[in-house]
Amino acid sequence: MTRLTLYTRPGCHLCEDAVAVLERIGEPYTEIDISGDRELEAEYGDRIPVIMLDGREHGYWRVEEQRLRRDLGTV
Repeated sequence: MTRLTLYTRPGCHLCEDAVAVLERIGEPYTEIDISGDRELEAEYGDRIPVIMLDGREHGYWRVEEQRLRRDLGTV
C-alpha cells in the first residue's frame, strides 16, 4: 500500500516542485490529476498540490521535506 498521495494538475509549477521533493525522498507515491474531476476540484482546487500521508492531509502548496521525512520515519 502506498502511503503518499499527491494531488496535482497540469501546468502547476508548485506541483512540479512537489514531485521533485518526493522523488528525492524516494518513498513510493501515487499522483492524482484533479483536473476534470468535479469533486476533487471542489476539495483541493486552490490548494494544489496537496500531499496526503496515510490518507490524511499532510500539507499543501509546498512539501515540508524534513517534516515529511520525520513523519515517514526516514530521518
